[in-house]
Parts: sequence; C-alpha cells; structure tokens
Amino acid sequence: MDIKIQKLKENAIIPTRATDGSAGMDLHACIDSPVTIEAGQRVTVPTGIAVALPSNQYGLFIFARSGLGIKYGIALSNGVGVVDSDYRGEICAGLCNVSDKPYEIEPFERICQMVIAP
Repeated sequence: MDIKIQKLKENAIIPTRATDGSAGMDLHACIDSPVTIEAGQRVTVPTGIAVALPSNQYGLFIFARSGLGIKYGIALSNGVGVVDSDYRGEICAGLCNVSDKPYEIEPFERICQMVIAP
C-alpha cells in the first residue's frame, strides 16, 4: 500500500510506529509553545502533516492514546476521528479534557495515533 505523507510545516514529525507490534502510528502536536487544556475544555491541535490514501478502499482513523486517557483524562472529542480518502488538508486532533485538572500539551508531544484500514 502506497501512503503519501506530506509535511505541511517544516518542524512537523512524520508519524511512525513506536514498536514493531504497534497497530497505529503516533501523531505529534505541531505547536510552537505549550497548550493548556483546562478541565472540561476542548482544543484543536495541529499535527503539521497531510496524508494521501491510495484509494477510497481505505480510511484513516484517529484514536486516542490510552496513556493520555487513563493517566490524565485526555481523549478525542469525537471518540474516533475518521479521515476520508479524498481529504488532503492538515490532520488535526480534537482533544478534550474529561478530568478535573488542567493538562498541558507540549510541543511535539505524542497526542494520538492513526490507523489505516480497509
């Protein structure tokens, strides 16, 4: 499968699998300074990349990182993000803080993961 990933910002990090057994590829926050998500707040965090899927036989799915959810209450605001094969814009993550404490997203922090599936 040929998946094209383009950096839209020079400092963006191309997604990779953390281990050989990883189902998804980590997406990183492409921000210049920390972003605080207050308790109950939602924010949109850019990744600085765009993805071109090979055909409409595939979809790109954005999932939360379990560590952020379990430890800090940081989840995706839409549960699972779905990116269609014809979308060519920047991949962004809508994150929400379901805890009672603020959480600070650091520049280039791993914020979610993407899985490409039929």
